[in-house]
Amino acid sequence: MRSVRRAGLAALVVIPSPAVAATLDGASLGLLWALPFVGILLSIALLPQLAHRFWDRHMGALSAAWALAVLVPLALTQGFGATLDATLHVLLTEYLPFILLLFALYTIAGGIVVTGNLHGSPALNTGLLAFGTLLASFVGTTGASMVLIRPLIRANDDRRHNVHVVVFFIFLVSNIGGALTPLGDPPLFLGYLRGVDFFWTTRALAAETAFAAGVLLVLFYLLDRYWFTREDGRSVMPDPTPDDTRVRLRGKVNLLLVAALVGVILLSGVWRPGVSVAIRSTTLELQNLVRDGAMIVLALLSLALTSKRNRAANDFNWRPIVEVAKIFAGIFICIIPVAAALAAGRDGAFAPLLSLVSRPDGSPNEVAYFWLTGILSSVLDNAPTYIVFFELAGGDPARLMGPLAATLAAISTGAVFMGANTYIGNAPNFMVFAIAREAGVKMPGFLGYMRWSGAILIPLFIAITFIFFR
Repeated sequence: MRSVRRAGLAALVVIPSPAVAATLDGASLGLLWALPFVGILLSIALLPQLAHRFWDRHMGALSAAWALAVLVPLALTQGFGATLDATLHVLLTEYLPFILLLFALYTIAGGIVVTGNLHGSPALNTGLLAFGTLLASFVGTTGASMVLIRPLIRANDDRRHNVHVVVFFIFLVSNIGGALTPLGDPPLFLGYLRGVDFFWTTRALAAETAFAAGVLLVLFYLLDRYWFTREDGRSVMPDPTPDDTRVRLRGKVNLLLVAALVGVILLSGVWRPGVSVAIRSTTLELQNLVRDGAMIVLALLSLALTSKRNRAANDFNWRPIVEVAKIFAGIFICIIPVAAALAAGRDGAFAPLLSLVSRPDGSPNEVAYFWLTGILSSVLDNAPTYIVFFELAGGDPARLMGPLAATLAAISTGAVFMGANTYIGNAPNFMVFAIAREAGVKMPGFLGYMRWSGAILIPLFIAITFIFFR
């Protein structure tokens, strides 16, 4: 289970909002300020696989070291007050809300269990993948993956050809299915925190998501049917799950808590009482404080109302949340100077990157935004990549939902969809890989999985480019 716990580390990454830049001189911050950010992301991507024992023991110290590599030079060059204001703003308005959302979704989804024995026919497998794809937008890709991966594995544990089932599960449930609401995938919630309407993603990404999911589901059904017909009496293994185990959904009260969580987040977007509290230069608005407090209450209700055996069935434990809190406190801090430099636009160190995603007339190039966001999301985590390009496109949610809606759609789909290209592109990917390996599925290694994604997803993304972003 160490691999599963490590996977929780990649669950979320965020970048400071443009308000941070107001306290720092972004034009004076060169590319060297990005080194701690790159370093901490590479630590997350590589150390859990290359030196997992060292990572497990020292991740908190590494996070603190990378954070100090930013804070000390910032305080010396930009001033202690400006550095303190930028850090408080990030931690209070970005870090806490996002950690609390993850905490609430993780806790609530961890109480939902599907038990019993299903038989993995092509129709049933395709139906489960379709349901999981839809569910991911409401309980998050991590939550949907936790709830459904074990039932799907049990349904196919008597089949010799079952690797493709888990691979397509990662494509659809752990990634593409999270594109329809800010609850679905971390990058989209970051956009929501910056002013993107809750239902903008539903409206703007519906066509791309339906196309991608539809193509993959049809392709999966054809592949699964092909391999299913090749299974005969000699190749099918004994079913380890007895048929007299009735299929049941346990922990249904958590479905109501998910609905309440959606309602709370929606309310924070429309209820504006005009009451706020100031901590130095950071303003905390009442509606956001109520939202964050409600997320804690809903998570505690889930713990109180859910049987412990449900959480035991999901191998539920708190270590992923603790790890996330440690490592991503460092990431929030490491990205502060990068956000300030991005806000400086053509006067900042990232001006060449701005030119790369712009046409000769200065208008945004949606194809470049889609592919650059996607490529970086494949090898890093998709949430920081999303915000880098969100800021690069101007960071104004009104313009990005209006005249630049195609640009924001390209950034959003690139981050969410292409997180499926590798095991480290999105948090649930490696989690599902670890669970499947422990269950006896002969999952491909890192490069083997990329052969699957390269053969199936890259042609799909090329088609999406020509249909939606040309």
